[in-house]
Amino acid sequence: MATSSRSLADDIRGRSDAELIDLVLARPDLARPAPADLTSLAARAGTRASVQRAVEALDRGHLQVLEAVVVAGDAAERSTLLHLLGTDDAATVDAIVQDLWRAALLWRGADGDHVVRTVPEVLGTAVAGLGAPMRELRPSSPPEHAAPDRIRAALAEAPDDSRAMLERMTWGPAFGVLPTATPGRTTARWLLEHHLLVPVSTDRVALPREVGLVLREGRLHRSAELTPPDIEARPVALVDAAAGGAASECLTHLDELAAAWGAEPPRVLRAGGLSVRDLRVTQMTLDLDPEHTAFVVELAYAAGLVADDGEVVPVWAPTSEIDEWSSSEAGHRWATLAMAWLGSTRAPHLVGRRSTGAGPANALGPDVQWPAIRAIRREVLRELASLAQGHAADHTSLRQRLAWRRPNRSAAVLDEAVEAVLRESEWLGVTGRGALSEAGRALVAPLLPPPLPPVRGDGASKAGVANTSSGRRPARGRGDRASGSAADITSNGQTPAESGAVAETVAAGMSAHLPSPVDHILVQADLTAVAPGPLVGGLGSFMRLAADVESRGGATVYRFTPESVRRALDAGWTAADFTETVRRSSRTPVPQPLEYLVADVARKHGQTRIGGAAAYVRSDDAAVLDTMLASRDLTPLRLRRLAPTVLVSSADPRVLVDLLRDNGFAPVHEGQDGAVVHAETPRRRAGSRRRGPGPMVSPVDRPYTQSLVDGLRAAEATADQRRVEDETRPGPRIQAMDPVVTLSLLRDAVADRHGVWIGYSDGHGATSRHLIHPQKVEGGRVRATDESGHEKSFSVHRITGATLES
Repeated sequence: MATSSRSLADDIRGRSDAELIDLVLARPDLARPAPADLTSLAARAGTRASVQRAVEALDRGHLQVLEAVVVAGDAAERSTLLHLLGTDDAATVDAIVQDLWRAALLWRGADGDHVVRTVPEVLGTAVAGLGAPMRELRPSSPPEHAAPDRIRAALAEAPDDSRAMLERMTWGPAFGVLPTATPGRTTARWLLEHHLLVPVSTDRVALPREVGLVLREGRLHRSAELTPPDIEARPVALVDAAAGGAASECLTHLDELAAAWGAEPPRVLRAGGLSVRDLRVTQMTLDLDPEHTAFVVELAYAAGLVADDGEVVPVWAPTSEIDEWSSSEAGHRWATLAMAWLGSTRAPHLVGRRSTGAGPANALGPDVQWPAIRAIRREVLRELASLAQGHAADHTSLRQRLAWRRPNRSAAVLDEAVEAVLRESEWLGVTGRGALSEAGRALVAPLLPPPLPPVRGDGASKAGVANTSSGRRPARGRGDRASGSAADITSNGQTPAESGAVAETVAAGMSAHLPSPVDHILVQADLTAVAPGPLVGGLGSFMRLAADVESRGGATVYRFTPESVRRALDAGWTAADFTETVRRSSRTPVPQPLEYLVADVARKHGQTRIGGAAAYVRSDDAAVLDTMLASRDLTPLRLRRLAPTVLVSSADPRVLVDLLRDNGFAPVHEGQDGAVVHAETPRRRAGSRRRGPGPMVSPVDRPYTQSLVDGLRAAEATADQRRVEDETRPGPRIQAMDPVVTLSLLRDAVADRHGVWIGYSDGHGATSRHLIHPQKVEGGRVRATDESGHEKSFSVHRITGATLES
C-alpha cells in the first residue's frame, strides 16, 4: 500500500490486488459497469451517489468513527479520535479505521488519514448532531471566539437560564428559534453577545461546533457504540415440530385459497390489487385474521400461484403453475413458498395501512411493493442464524441489534418491519417458537458470508474472527454488509442448477418435519369429522367439497351440513357414493345422524328440475309448483304454469337454480336429454407470470472481482506502455470516460488544486488536449485557468476524458 498518496486516486492505484478485491467486494456498485482503469474506479468511488450508498450501509460503530474522523479533520492523531469517541479501545478503533480505508471512504497520505471529499457532503453539516464550525457560520469571526478555553470561560459566567438553553441544544439539533417573549430574547441575547450562539436569520440561531464539543466535554456521542449489542436468547424445545406444523397449515391455506379463487375469482381493482370486500371474503373462507390472510394472498402471488388473468374484465385467478405445484411433494411445495417469500420485495404488513394514495394499501396492489423489506427479511434471518440452534431471540434485543446495524433507517419503520418479518416467518414455518428451524437454516445458508480470508494490514487481524451473536464485528468491518450485498446478488443471479440445489436442500430440511398425510378421518355422532393430520389429495378434496371446516390446528375439524351435502350432490356424487366414501375413509362407524342427513338431502335433491326453453320448471309434486307460484320472493322470475307439473320462466336456468335454492327449494339442472347436469366447480386459470428464465446477473463475488482487478491491472499496464510510446507528445494519454467519472475527477481537482489534462471536442468534432487548473464546476461548465494563465470556461459535455497532471 502506498503511504505517500496525494489523492484517493493515488491511494487506489497504490493498493495491492487483494486490497482492490476487498474494495470491490465492500462496494459492489463500483463493478457495475466495469470501470476502464483504476483511475475510473477511483473517480467512481468518490462520486456522491456511490459514497452515499456506502455510508447508508454503515453500522453505528463504523458511522461513529467516520463522523469522528470528519470532525477531527484530516490527518488527525489517533488519540484525538479516541477522545472524540469517548473510548480507550484503540484496537477496535484502528480496526474500524482500517475497514473505512478498505472501503475507500478514507485514503492515506504521507501525513495520515484523509476523508474522501464527498463524505462530508453526504453526512451534511450537522455531523452527529453538531452544528457547523464557527468559521462557516460567521466567516468574519476572529479565531479566538472558537478557542475552547475562551468558550469554557464564557460558559462558567453564563446565567442559569442561558445555560439551560444551551443544554437543550447540546445533543442536537444545533439550531433553535428565538423565543417571542422578552425574557427569552434576553437569554438569547446574552449568548449571542458572548459568541456562544450565532444568528443565522432574523429569528433563528445556531450552536457552533466548537461550543457544542465543549458542552459535550469533548465527546462526539453520548456513548461509544463501536460493537453490536448482544442478542438475548432463550432455549426452546420442539422447534422443528412447531415449524413443521406451521408449514403444513400454510400449505393448507394455499390449497383452500386456490380452490376458492379457482371457483369464484375476485375482480382486479382498476388501480390494481384486491378490494377490501374480497379480502374479507377470503378471510372468512380461510378463517384467519386480516393480517394472516393478507400474508397468504401475497405469498401466493410472490410464488406465482395466483395472478391477474389479463382478460377484458380481469380477475385474480390461480395460474397454470398451481397444478404442477399442487401435485408436488409437500417439502418441495413448501420450499417454493419459502424461497419466494425470502426473495419477494412485497411487504404484506402494509396492507390496510394508510398509503401515499387516497386510501389504505390494498393486498396485491402497488402500494405494498417495498424493496427494503427484502433486505430487512434477510438481515433478521442472518441474526437468528447467528444464535445457537434451538435458541429464540428476544425481540427487543434483536430490534436493537438491527438498529445498530442500520442506524440510518427510521427506528419506528424498522421496528414494525422486524416484527412483521418475525411474525411471517413463524406463519410460514421458517421459525418455530421463535427459533430458526432446520429448514430455515438451510434457507438462510446461501446468504451467510463465506469464511473470511486472513486479513492483511496494520494489526487488524485480531478482529478477523467474527463473534456474530455478541461482541466484535469482523475486521473486514462492513464485511457483513459487503458479504451480504454480494450474497443478495448471488441469490438473485443463481444458475438454475444452483437454485435447484438450494431448493432440494430446503425441501429435505422441511420434509422430515412435516406431518405425514393421513388417509382417514374420525366421524362423530354430532355430524363432525376429525382429520388427525393433513389429508391425502383425494380425501382432502372430498372433505373440502362435502363438509365445512369448523376449526384448524394439529387436527382439522369438519362439519357436515345440508348445504355441504347438497354441494357434493350438485358435483355429481350420489347418496350411496357419498356414504360409502365416508364409511371407507372413517376409522369410526358412520353415525346414523349423518346417514339420515345424506338421505334426507338426497330425497329432496332433484325433485324439482330446471331446463331452458328459456327455462322450465317441472315437478311430479304439483303442490311444490303451487308454492313457487304463490311465493312473492319468486315474482321476479315471472313463473307461468304450462301444465299441472310444468312451469316456465324467461330467466336463465342458472338464475332459476340459485334463486329457488335461496328460497328453500332443492332443484337440479336438467339437460336437453332429461339427464341431470352436474354442477362441476369451475377452475379458472390465469396465464403463468413466468414466461421463461429470468435475467441472469453475474454476482459480484470473489472470482468475478478477481477477473475485474486483473483487467484493471492489464489496462494500467497498457496505459503505462502507451505513455512510454507517446513521450514525444505533451502530457499523458487521455482515455474516453464516463461523464459522471469526469465530473468527479474535476471536482476532486478543484478541491485538491490539481492540474488536469482534458480532451476537448470543438464544434467541428475535432478533439484537442488542454492542461487546465479547474477553479469551479457548476451549471454544466468548468471555469479554469489554462497553461498560459488565462481564465477560460469549458462545457462539461464536450470534455471527452480527463486525467490528473502527474
